[in-house]
Amino acid sequence: MWLKQYYVIGRQWPTEKKPEPELFFMKIFSPNESIAKSRFWYFLRKTQKLKKAKGEIVSIKKINEKKNKNVKNFGIWLRYDSKSGTVNMYKEYRDVLVCGAVEQMYMEMAGRHRAKWSSIIILRIEQLSTKECIRPEIKQFQNNSLKFPISHFIFQTSWEKSLFPFKATRPQTCLKEN
Repeated sequence: MWLKQYYVIGRQWPTEKKPEPELFFMKIFSPNESIAKSRFWYFLRKTQKLKKAKGEIVSIKKINEKKNKNVKNFGIWLRYDSKSGTVNMYKEYRDVLVCGAVEQMYMEMAGRHRAKWSSIIILRIEQLSTKECIRPEIKQFQNNSLKFPISHFIFQTSWEKSLFPFKATRPQTCLKEN
């Protein structure tokens, strides 16, 4: 995965008027730590009118998710700048990790909407239950009796593998029953 999730905490420099300034924190998806810091200051400048020269980053932590084999549904609220103006959007994705769902979103936005990575702002991400899903592309995978048959299977016994690792004949790729 090329994206990682960072938890960035920053604040304004302490002054005589504000000896204990308030802390601002954000979850940022970026390829590395330096881009996460840059995106943090970009969003802070837009929302709080606070520049990098007048502030400091208190801490930055990489959020590591537990590797889980269960597929989850994610809803992503986002805003991006298109050629005709700013567009708000809601999208749903299925993935094992949040970073994987965000990567899918960036790839889809680049392909379908021609949106650049820098113009996309993720507003909110939620893990959805099966009942909360709206999009039919996600709902079609909710059935518990869903099966994916193996269409390309090479039948070979274990003793054939050890005796003849390389064969001059083409393998049979149809399903055979014993």
